[in-house]
Amino acid sequence: MADTADYYKLLGVSKNASEDEIKKAYRKLAMKYHPDHAKDDKSAEEKFKKISEAYAVLSDKEKRKQYDEFGSAGFHQKYSQEDIFRDFDLGDILREFGFGGGAFTGRRGGTHFSFGGSPFGGYSGQREQVKGQDLIYELSLTVEEVTTGTTKVISFRHDRRSEKITVKIPKGMITGKKLRLAGKGEPSPYGGPPGDLYIQSKVIDDTVYAAREHDLYMERDIKLTEAVLGTRISIPTPEGRELSLKIPPGTRQGTKLRLPGHGLPQMQGKKKGDLYVSVHIDIPRNLNSEQKLLMEKLAASGL
Repeated sequence: MADTADYYKLLGVSKNASEDEIKKAYRKLAMKYHPDHAKDDKSAEEKFKKISEAYAVLSDKEKRKQYDEFGSAGFHQKYSQEDIFRDFDLGDILREFGFGGGAFTGRRGGTHFSFGGSPFGGYSGQREQVKGQDLIYELSLTVEEVTTGTTKVISFRHDRRSEKITVKIPKGMITGKKLRLAGKGEPSPYGGPPGDLYIQSKVIDDTVYAAREHDLYMERDIKLTEAVLGTRISIPTPEGRELSLKIPPGTRQGTKLRLPGHGLPQMQGKKKGDLYVSVHIDIPRNLNSEQKLLMEKLAASGL
């Protein structure tokens, strides 16, 4: 199904559309073309697949950035359909829109239909047992835990009872990433398999770092003389290292300096995001007599 169709045109939005506008456009089209709603339209299934592919790309910041940069043809040379739908849970989205069911599914009159196990498989109309409801557990993680990975004991309710399980959290679990625990969701009301439990990460900003995707942001204060003359300052990393950052002479208030590869790791591969340091110049409110005299001399010199 991968082709060079314009994803923005498929969803009927502009290239500057916000995430919310893209989501609303997809929801409207999904309600129109989902097989549950378009039973008499033989072309609806293919349209539904295409708009789902468009939404999988445009709802992902990194994929959308690549699509905008390389264009449709260039994007499809870099991304296969497996790549496009990776980390994209259509089942969750359809449940949010009121369709229910497991991943990539729809229902007609209590009968469960499958899209062949993938978002681009054929619509088979095969009768299956109805899967139980999936559960989502939001897990708060610190920047350090996302950097190194960790082990957590979580407590959650399902099947009208509480359960505790130990979960190994891999490094790189940035906000929104999920781990799937098969069969830990709600039981099926119709004798089918139980749903799944999804552990969804939420990274907590701390007193040092703010996390945005794989990048980290922090602020550091420097003296007025250091901003004018230049200096070096020590920057801590989440791994416990100290980096020496050069502050060039003439640095202005709010200057953002980048330390590449010192952000949060990716779940797969060795790449890391970047660490950005915003410089804040500490302007003294009160000067002693010697400092005031020096500043007056500087002012008289035209500085």
